[in-house]
Parts: sequence; structure tokens; C-alpha cells
Amino acid sequence: MAINKKYTTLYKRKKLGLTDYKSRLRLILSKKPRLVIRKSLNKFIAQLIIYDKNGDKILKSLNTNNLKKFGWNYHKGNMPSAYLLGLLIGLETKKLKINDVVLDIGLNESIKKSSLYSVLKGALDSGLNIPHNKEVLPDEDRIKGKHILDYYNKLSQNEKTKQFSKYLKNNVNPTNIIKEFDEAKSKILKEYKNA
Repeated sequence: MAINKKYTTLYKRKKLGLTDYKSRLRLILSKKPRLVIRKSLNKFIAQLIIYDKNGDKILKSLNTNNLKKFGWNYHKGNMPSAYLLGLLIGLETKKLKINDVVLDIGLNESIKKSSLYSVLKGALDSGLNIPHNKEVLPDEDRIKGKHILDYYNKLSQNEKTKQFSKYLKNNVNPTNIIKEFDEAKSKILKEYKNA
């Protein structure tokens, strides 16, 4: 990094907008593992990461595609999927004998009651201690997918066929989303009950 009285060159990742170093430093100074949540268009990724001077170490990494194992066949980028992923990563973290972590949402915008905080809610329900403000957590109905069901019921038959074509193609009925959410959640809890 070139330093001059007239000009200081930024780190490459900062220049490209890939890393917020002030935020990262605050998280690292906590000396706790980080629960890192990243969102793409079609899925969520949750990782448990600890700082190391030679580079961050990933202790556990899961994404919403891991939910298929528990019978969850709905879209992997929605709020119920995010919650189930949070629950899953939380239980995996507890298995590693780690109870306290800090949340790292990276450069994602912090929006109250968003799907990112649905992952946080799942991790909290698994028994992890994560500093947070309760106002950011989504409502229970949204976590279960009631908003998806309500939207589906408002559509005409033609619109349902267009908007939910992938669900219908895979023989997934959107009217069962709440019931299947509860089933997937109980399967996850059952698998980790004795862990």
C-alpha cells in the first residue's frame, strides 16, 4: 500500500467495495466466532468463522440446499428457508461446544424484519447467544411463510400457474407451506436432540 502526503492508496477490497474494514475490525475485537450470513438470489449461506492471523478459518458452512435432507422443497431464498438455515447452523455450532457468537451480515443492508434476520432468529432459537435488538426480528407468521400463502391465495389460477411454476413442476403445493415448515423444523430438532 503506497502512502504519500498527497495521496493514500486504499486496500484493494475496500476500493472494490468488497470489505468494510471498520465493521470487520469491530467484529474481530469481540474475540468471538462470527456467524456470517450471505444472501444470493436463490439461497442463503451461513458460516461459522473464527479469526486467524493467517486468514479466517471456517469451522462450519451450510446453505439452504442442505434443507432438502429434511424434506424442505420450497424456494431456498425465502424467509422460511432462511429461518431453517439459522436453526441448522445454530445447532451445528452448539455441537462444536460454542455458545456465544456475533452476527456478521457483511455489506448487506440492515433492514428490520428482513430475511437476513430470519436466519438470526433461527440461530437464537437453537440456543446460541448473539447480541441483537429484538426489534429487528421478523414476526412468527412471516417466518412460517404465511405471507407466501396469503399471496398465493390472492392470485388467479392463471397467475398461480405462472408465478409458482417451479413449485407446481416439482409437485410442491404452496398451500402446505406452513405445515411443511413445521415438519422440517421438527425433523431438524429431532436430529440434533441428542447431539
